[in-house]
Amino acid sequence: MLKKGKTVKESQVIMAQQMNPHDANPAGNVHGGVIMKLIDTAAGSVSIRHARSNAVTASIDRLDFHCPVFVGDLVTLKASMNLVGKTSMEIGVRVEAENLLSGEVRHTASAYLTFVSLDEFGKSKVIPPLILETDEERRRNHEAKARKEARMQEKLEEQEQQNRNKVKLDLVEKIIRKYGEDVKK
Repeated sequence: MLKKGKTVKESQVIMAQQMNPHDANPAGNVHGGVIMKLIDTAAGSVSIRHARSNAVTASIDRLDFHCPVFVGDLVTLKASMNLVGKTSMEIGVRVEAENLLSGEVRHTASAYLTFVSLDEFGKSKVIPPLILETDEERRRNHEAKARKEARMQEKLEEQEQQNRNKVKLDLVEKIIRKYGEDVKK
């Protein structure tokens, strides 16, 4: 059965949370791990909204911290769908921190996450395609495809390197066995 597509707007999420002392290190900076968890939560909400099923984080392609977040800042996360495959999807998350006293807003982090949709048995599930409505959404989709291609190429290169390493290891083991036989003689 062909699933009806969904727009980016149908699944996008905006979350906000004020940072408190328990979120910070002794210097008063919010731990990167706290921001990472918020990013994962926002992206997970987008993926579940799009698929209308459970979804799990498969990878965080990139996470860049641009400037620190401090205790008292209001952190706002803007998450939206960039790319949808058969069972997986890429979500982009922008993190901003607002100093509530001055009103200054800083772009503090950006991340790209890949999620996989799961059915009720924990197996990957086919999800609705993504309907792109604006030039900005098309641009983000195009960039996500390029990131996916780069990830696939990197994975292929890693597999090739592992195969080369296995061949070398097999050769070393063969030499060791041969040397051991020669020593016994």
